Amino acid sequence: MNVVKIGLLGAGTVGGGVIKVLEKNAADICKKTGEKIELTKIFGLSKDMEHYKKEYGSHYLYTDKIEDILEDEEIKIVVELIGREHPAKEFIEDALRHGKSVITANKDVVAKYGKELFAIAEEKGCDLLFEASVAGGIPIITPLKTSLAANEIQTVMGIVNGTTNYMLTKMTREGMDYNAVLKEAQEKGYAESDPTADVGGLDAARKIVILGSIAFNTRLTLDDVAIEGIEKISIKDIQFAEELGYVIKLLAIAKRDAEHGISVAVHPTMLPKDHPLANVNDVYNAIFVVGDAVGDTMFMGMGAGRFPTASAVCSDIMEAARNMKNKDRGRISCTCFNEKKLCPKEYMFAPCYIRMQVTDEPGALSAIAAAFASQNVSLRNVVQKDLPGQSAEIVVITHRVSEMNLEMALNLLKVLPVVAEINSVIRVEDKEMD
Repeated sequence: MNVVKIGLLGAGTVGGGVIKVLEKNAADICKKTGEKIELTKIFGLSKDMEHYKKEYGSHYLYTDKIEDILEDEEIKIVVELIGREHPAKEFIEDALRHGKSVITANKDVVAKYGKELFAIAEEKGCDLLFEASVAGGIPIITPLKTSLAANEIQTVMGIVNGTTNYMLTKMTREGMDYNAVLKEAQEKGYAESDPTADVGGLDAARKIVILGSIAFNTRLTLDDVAIEGIEKISIKDIQFAEELGYVIKLLAIAKRDAEHGISVAVHPTMLPKDHPLANVNDVYNAIFVVGDAVGDTMFMGMGAGRFPTASAVCSDIMEAARNMKNKDRGRISCTCFNEKKLCPKEYMFAPCYIRMQVTDEPGALSAIAAAFASQNVSLRNVVQKDLPGQSAEIVVITHRVSEMNLEMALNLLKVLPVVAEINSVIRVEDKEMD
């Protein structure tokens, strides 16, 4: 039986998980791949070497010189788990140029530099695999490229950030306000000390760039994504959603309009309570995929964590080893072979929830209704609640409205004398309102 030697870049949380999975399941992995997979060298910072040796044992070779792995002709697969864009991007590129297959969990690098890295992988006849870059242990990249490849994918929509899902779940179940639940998420290690990438939607945006590019076979970038986070979601919005039969989730959404192009967005979304994604709670992730042949499908599981992510990394290692054994590396290369246009705002439609504070006086509601009507925005639900003093809270849910008309209506509302503040604008995903 052949031995496939591996070099690991980074033995932190996920890298350590990979080491432990490869050790624990070595016999089964060997039987399933027909190859003996042997981790030989581990790269890290010099300050981490002693910790690595103590944690993982002295039978591995540890180095703080990347050349010890990249220039080792016996190492055929490099696993990059150091994170961040640089120097991870350069390490991946160098490994590919040395003819090594690369496994990565680095969504930042794949989303931003995928095009050039896949070109190098194709030129060198190597695998560049990245299942763990989106949704941790949930298999989604490979199914989109293989099991669902015969479909024309119409929608990819998912909860792909565990931090925000945990926060919104706590707000919904326990009535905690945003600041309190963010503090708790940080204390539990679900949120970083600087949570901007999570709560601001950037983390989810990088992931939908990857998923959308694969689903629609076209190259998307972060600049193509309309991004909104959850910072403005309040307990009032959670309560109104409950009254109206909805649940609020931060969704990453990519849709194909056959005539007008691709739309990509990350924003808080109201989902009917019976929607499959509405019942995905806490730190779980889920991706909902609609194909023309398969219909509705959903992939759910742990979207992060040491062993779920290590599971995806190890599956890619096994795939690369199988391809090597069968002399078929690069079998599934970059699938972004089309150049599809982005959908203009006037053809991007969805119902919308809008909560605003208004002056409680005669004619206020009719003035607001007239502003909506002037921009062809039809109202489906209107709820008014009195507030202390001379003000009231009005909540509307529109029928399907284009992003362009919604934007113009909101601009009109902002200058109406009776509108004190527009508090929230949340899109709605509801098939019954299509």
